[in-house]
Amino acid sequence: MNYTYILKCADGTLYCGWTNDLEKRIKTHIDGKGAKYTRSRLPVTLVYYEEFETSKEAQSREVKIKQLSRKQKLELIDKNKNEPN
Repeated sequence: MNYTYILKCADGTLYCGWTNDLEKRIKTHIDGKGAKYTRSRLPVTLVYYEEFETSKEAQSREVKIKQLSRKQKLELIDKNKNEPN
């Protein structure tokens, strides 16, 4: 499985990425060994993710999320919290 995710950093910034091992990637960010961007903004919290069959789909979604404004990203996160599992 492949994932697109959004992390919320301690300073309130949102970081978007993609991975094929979500658990390992998030642990890496939380441990301070992730992207240079998140290392300087610890701690980080996973606030959103989506699953995809292929890495190409996940990468494409990551690009689309990165193009969203902060307000649109927050709306996406809030919508996801309100959807039933």
